[in-house]
Amino acid sequence: MLGRLIKKKLDTDKMANVFVNSLLEVTENGFDDVSAMINEDTAFIESPNVPSVAADKFLLIVIVGNLRFLEDHFEADEAREIHQMIIEKLAAIYNMDFASFEQVIKDYDAFVSRVNHPSKNTLYGMSKAVFHKFNLNGFQEPYFKNMRTPNPLFLKRMDEIMMNFLWDWEAFFNRYKVNF
Repeated sequence: MLGRLIKKKLDTDKMANVFVNSLLEVTENGFDDVSAMINEDTAFIESPNVPSVAADKFLLIVIVGNLRFLEDHFEADEAREIHQMIIEKLAAIYNMDFASFEQVIKDYDAFVSRVNHPSKNTLYGMSKAVFHKFNLNGFQEPYFKNMRTPNPLFLKRMDEIMMNFLWDWEAFFNRYKVNF
């Protein structure tokens, strides 16, 4: 009981570490299942054969989606500070400089927005981004293939999958307090 009342305090650097490491771990551990689910999805008349080594594209979509939710849980200046720390940590992991990795994230963010237009629903945008980044259109039945749009049933199933890759802010704030 007492453990629930005392929250561990994190500065933004440690919070960014927890965030980055958690996203990397969940993506690394979960992408094999995601690619298998896509490959076996009944929306496709032929298996897309998404390789399990394609996890980097998926990770970038997951990162962009989660970064979009920062401002829902922090003040704008706090969200910017955390966002910057996260980009710094990821750039180091990918052996890139900050500006280059930030551009990769901006490009993926723009891609998610473009394929999701006019919707502003981030989860839906992440699912559509997976569909387009993995070039799944050619594996659909002719009706959706000719329209160049994802089968809505596939998107619904993909939304359910993508929810597992969204940061659980409620659980985080129940355990930690972030010091700015």
